[in-house]
Amino acid sequence: MAKDDDLLPDVDAAKEFYSKYEPKEILGRGISSTVRRCIEKETGVEFAAKIIDISNEPENRTATIEEVRILRLVSGHPYIIQLHDVFESETFIFLVFELCKNGELFDYLTSVVTLSEKKTRNIMRQLFEALEHVHGHEIVHRDLKPENILLDDAMNIKLTDFGFARVLPRGELLTELCGTPGYLAPEVLRVNMYEGEPGYAHEVDLWACGVILYTLLVGCPPFWHRKQMVMLRNIMEGQYSFTSPEWADISEEAKDLIRRLLVVDVKQRYTVHDALQHPFLHVKLWDTDMVPLKQSLGTQSRRFSKISQMAMDLKICPFNARKKFKFAILCVRSMVRMTRLRFTPEPLSVSKGRCDPYRIKVLRKVIDGCAFRVYGHWVKKGEGQNRAALFENTPKTELRQIYMSNLSPVS
Repeated sequence: MAKDDDLLPDVDAAKEFYSKYEPKEILGRGISSTVRRCIEKETGVEFAAKIIDISNEPENRTATIEEVRILRLVSGHPYIIQLHDVFESETFIFLVFELCKNGELFDYLTSVVTLSEKKTRNIMRQLFEALEHVHGHEIVHRDLKPENILLDDAMNIKLTDFGFARVLPRGELLTELCGTPGYLAPEVLRVNMYEGEPGYAHEVDLWACGVILYTLLVGCPPFWHRKQMVMLRNIMEGQYSFTSPEWADISEEAKDLIRRLLVVDVKQRYTVHDALQHPFLHVKLWDTDMVPLKQSLGTQSRRFSKISQMAMDLKICPFNARKKFKFAILCVRSMVRMTRLRFTPEPLSVSKGRCDPYRIKVLRKVIDGCAFRVYGHWVKKGEGQNRAALFENTPKTELRQIYMSNLSPVS
């Protein structure tokens, strides 16, 4: 605990913060900031305090003030992080946010390897709704990625980290190069590699959403190469594929939404409104998640017929306590079986498994989960894809030095 205490700012430098909050353990660290859990002394409510050191880099203060302004503009939305308090001293700025105990979506993806279409649909719908609110205030986020999406107690998302966000009135364009390499849109790269390129706007956030959707479904990014310049070329050309074994189990609707988001031409790329209207984000009555239930209803048809017959008998015949009790027991057993369906393993094809076990979804999930727990992020997912790429995309990566060393235009 002594090591953590050493990282706390001097009490004299932040009397207001310490008088109102009691800092606890560290939740995360950045280049010039530390995030701690803290407790509001008056109410006992837990919060997350982001402590930003502005003593060595004065420009951090300007950037933080702009971030606070943008956070206040977008406040009030259920899927955007809420800023609770702000304190400033000569050397530190304290931003007090609501606490999301389930941490980053990135860490959750790391633990589960991939997400089901149902969970992915829920997360992406919330992300698009949050982004619709952000774009409605003429703000472009510019750094959408799983690390900047938090999960609250109910596993709902909270969009956070507006450090790169800018207020951008319609018709105006940006030219700065910032963000995380694997999530950069082609127009961001072009404007920094070629002269005469106009710039970029809100559409960059939709490209990043396409990358996130792809990553959640199969656990690896769409654009990756061991040479970063080749990866950036693939991004600029929109070169990605659905060829890995995982994509055989993904619905065509999910793939279609990815195709409409990862479009190089910004005029053809989906807007937030278009994405929210896409069929993938709208649950149907008999969705793919209901397949086990339909199969069970087929196999248990005789049992349900028996229940129906007993129900008819009860209507026709006079009251019979024994029959009524048996009918109630059958109903309870049926409900228990239905609730346990999601825990019932899918039947495996032995002949198919002998040829290529990795193509069977159930086995693939077990293999990926075990391999990832043993080897960490060094687990390759398929031809031309590597899960390690997620970890290579370090936050706040600036690519200026890459372009300075590669001044010749990309052919």
